[in-house]
Amino acid sequence: ELSELRSRWNDVLDYVEREDRVVWLAFFDARLASLEAGVLTLDFSDSRKFGSAHEYSQSRERHKKILVEAIAHVAHLDVTIAEL
Repeated sequence: ELSELRSRWNDVLDYVEREDRVVWLAFFDARLASLEAGVLTLDFSDSRKFGSAHEYSQSRERHKKILVEAIAHVAHLDVTIAEL
């Protein structure tokens, strides 16, 4: 199912952006690392290379609900979000 979600990821991000651009900013550079037992693991290691100006980990925790809703709406998956 991870490959299917990857193929729809831009649609998920478009949905998030329509709901809240700040939330989109927090998640747009995520890489989908794995999807196992309903847990979607996101990898932000590439974005962390740029330093603290691009570090949104604290705000992402507050905004995961919108991302989960977008995934459910676009890809019809119920997931929880974890980060590497």
